[in-house]
Amino acid sequence: MHPRGKVCVVTGAASGIGEAVARAYAEAGARGVVVADLNAEKLAKVAGEIDGLAVPTDVSREADIKALIAAAEFKYGPVDVFYSNAGISRPGMEDVPDADWDLNWRVHVLSHVFAARALVPGMLERGSGYLLNTASAAGLLTSMNSMAYGVTKSAAVSLAEHLAIQYGDRGIAVSVLCPQSVLTGMTSGRPGAASVDGVMTAAEVARIVIDAMEAERFMILSHPTVHEYEQRKARDRNRWLTGMRRLRNKIYAAPAAGVI
Repeated sequence: MHPRGKVCVVTGAASGIGEAVARAYAEAGARGVVVADLNAEKLAKVAGEIDGLAVPTDVSREADIKALIAAAEFKYGPVDVFYSNAGISRPGMEDVPDADWDLNWRVHVLSHVFAARALVPGMLERGSGYLLNTASAAGLLTSMNSMAYGVTKSAAVSLAEHLAIQYGDRGIAVSVLCPQSVLTGMTSGRPGAASVDGVMTAAEVARIVIDAMEAERFMILSHPTVHEYEQRKARDRNRWLTGMRRLRNKIYAAPAAGVI
């Protein structure tokens, strides 16, 4: 599906990949681009520059997702493309507060569920639609410094697979974007394992997204090496885990004895 003439909604669109993709949709001739984010000031600036509609939204709340879709439909008509992109990044392992685990779950997984609940019936009736979700290379491999992030991004990949299986032959295309290191507010200035293969710009990723949507490719990768890592993981998981521990020690320094 090409965004030309389509109504496109993008969450997490005040900056980073979401902003870049929203701009790419507008440049590609979308009939309407609706941008959503918690940062209302930055969001309004993006919307003004692309002649779109800004809808401040907390994607962790189903009522907000419903209100976002209703606003998009009121202004432009049925939503053709919903890019569920909003994300958070907070360091920590299993001992982070329950509130952090819950927020990661709601932002990285339930937000996609909320969008699908609201949009799938209409898309099925029309026989057309596109659900694009952002997960992460961490969802295919793992996250070195944030367990909640890696676990919920893995769940986001699985959710996209379920949607693709259920609706991929019924007119609804589904894609999941799994970027590695991209220069955004979530990564800028921080060393990390994801950057070992280079850091892309958000605009570069947006171009990859547009091409992948035209091909209706399910898995969208910013860095092709991620596919190679997946293959290594599948071939010998124990060897892969050993290698990941070495990488962890190299990037973040070895933990104290008895601490993983």
